[in-house]
Amino acid sequence: MPTKLLGAWGEAQTAAYLRKRGYEIVGTNYRTRFGEIDLIAQKDGVLIFVEVKTRKYGVNVRPSEQVTPKKLERIRMAGLSYLAEKNCDLPVRFDVAEVFAPAVLTEPPIKIHYIENVYLEC
Repeated sequence: MPTKLLGAWGEAQTAAYLRKRGYEIVGTNYRTRFGEIDLIAQKDGVLIFVEVKTRKYGVNVRPSEQVTPKKLERIRMAGLSYLAEKNCDLPVRFDVAEVFAPAVLTEPPIKIHYIENVYLEC
């Protein structure tokens, strides 16, 4: 399965997951010269930049292991660019969504593991 298709599916699943939990999705696939932010959400006055990592269920590597400190720094820089562009002064949080995909993408995800404040964990 093409990686782009799997990634887009995972992002759509994560957006639906967040909406069900009261998040408002305010942007998707925001691109800058620094990198891309998969999802931008807002909840309770906090702006959340979400990195989505999708893997087929049964793969031995956790999706979040692919979010390196270098990748987080690129997301942070892209986030700063977004804040400047939108003239936004909300508090910010960086999260990671691990999406475990079934064999057939017409089925729902096997699991979504959502990690808040991942930038502080590195």
